[in-house]
Amino acid sequence: MSNETTPSTHSESLSREISRRRTFAIISHPDAGKTTLTEKLLLFGGAIHTAGAVKANKTKRYATSDFMEIERQRGISVATSVMGFDYREIGIRLLDTPGHHDFSEDTYRTLTAVDSAVMVIDSVNGVESQTEKLLEVCRMRETPILTFINKMDREGQDPFALLDEIEKKLSIKVVPLSWPIGGGRIFKGVYNLHTESLVLFRPHGKREDEKDVVVIRDLADPQLEAHVGDQALKLREDLDYVRGVYPPFSREAYLAGKITPVFFGSAINNFGVKELLDCFVDVAPPPKPRPTDVRPVEPDEKAFTGFIFKIHANMDPKHRDRIAFLRVCSGRFERNQFYLHVKSGKQVRFANPTAFMAQNKEIIDDAWPGDIVGLHDTGNLRIGDTLSEGEKLIFQGIPRFAPELFRLVINTDPMKSKQLSKGLEHLMDEGVAQLFTSAMDNRRIVGVVGALQFEVIQHRLLHEYGASCRFEAMNIWKAFWLDCDEPGVLDDFMRPRPSSMVRDKYDHPVWLAESRWFAAQMEGDFPKIRFRKTAEI
Repeated sequence: MSNETTPSTHSESLSREISRRRTFAIISHPDAGKTTLTEKLLLFGGAIHTAGAVKANKTKRYATSDFMEIERQRGISVATSVMGFDYREIGIRLLDTPGHHDFSEDTYRTLTAVDSAVMVIDSVNGVESQTEKLLEVCRMRETPILTFINKMDREGQDPFALLDEIEKKLSIKVVPLSWPIGGGRIFKGVYNLHTESLVLFRPHGKREDEKDVVVIRDLADPQLEAHVGDQALKLREDLDYVRGVYPPFSREAYLAGKITPVFFGSAINNFGVKELLDCFVDVAPPPKPRPTDVRPVEPDEKAFTGFIFKIHANMDPKHRDRIAFLRVCSGRFERNQFYLHVKSGKQVRFANPTAFMAQNKEIIDDAWPGDIVGLHDTGNLRIGDTLSEGEKLIFQGIPRFAPELFRLVINTDPMKSKQLSKGLEHLMDEGVAQLFTSAMDNRRIVGVVGALQFEVIQHRLLHEYGASCRFEAMNIWKAFWLDCDEPGVLDDFMRPRPSSMVRDKYDHPVWLAESRWFAAQMEGDFPKIRFRKTAEI
């Protein structure tokens, strides 16, 4: 696109591009089928042609969105993957997030970069703990949620019981837009209340054929028996109850995060996915305004703004590339244009900005609000940083996390000390773990939210940097970042405790407290020191 665009043409292009963007995350408890659903959505968008199981038995095909080797081995998502595809002339930007609790901070930050979310619930297990936590984060941001109840081809819970559980545990009203006909071995399909049509189940995993969709606007139609047999009577009874108990769908209530439309299906069999995707395109919001420390930023503003919500080292281990993920919030982002890095005050430009399809990426010339852009970076960008055309503002609401588990790094191969140092530095930049250096003996300590992170770090250090290490447990309750307006007071606190004092990667003093009781005592003894439990990212 030419840089000589007239103001009126630019405004028209911006308005058009905003209206056709939909950016959303898929969230769930581990093993609910989130990554499988992601791949089936990509199938409908034509982004891939064959979906592989996440960790299928007797096959070497793996999930498209799980690009790290450890994800393939463990069969879990441990990092957010960004994918884009078009469907019905709408540009969809999909972020597949980690479901495992130990990687939740990556998911929380990802939710700041989307405008809506799809929540996947396992029909067998119902609402699980991680889903509750993720929904709470969405609620704080009033993020619109669509719900997909998965695995209907398995023997699971009663649909009404599942809906009651969603309302009770997640404190959100449900509006069924499809309804299952049977379940498990007798699963026949769903009735789509949104389009008043019957969708018949075929356990093949391919796209639904047109012949599988039967329009039945009157449930008294005898065609119903012809297609679902003795399930017809129960379907009629269920739908009478659904229409009498649950409110009709309201897009306004959905956009406000007050209700969640619910669809039933089987992602592994690619069933019910099209109904979900069609509804998503119809009702999900285009890019929304974003809060900053100065003012709200509207997506249709002419000037470009955006923020970094994720950093990933070694997306291509052969090239040691470090990618910063940028959410475009307003205006038009252009390749090779200079932009203000607000935190440093410096002008930066990017010669090879990329768009993603999981591990595949392509260079782009421009991007619009709602787009996720990968920026090649040498270490200047951090999570939470703002880029703009000159205005000094900082986007708000990006979570910051303090570690809960701490372990000492033991180098098991002294010949690879440089590789270990470099690997730790790069991986800590991603924001899912933090590195501390002992003030007494310069030993390195890694702090994380969940224990599985240590295994991931160890695996990646070995396979991406050729460095080996082990982790030694430490008796630490909490890390406190220390601030004080009187340096002498801070010195008085730090001097007698060299073994528990460390520095973070930005050389800020941090105290590692052994117990809640001792921390409370120190806060009382040193009232002039601010003991912060939250890390600055």
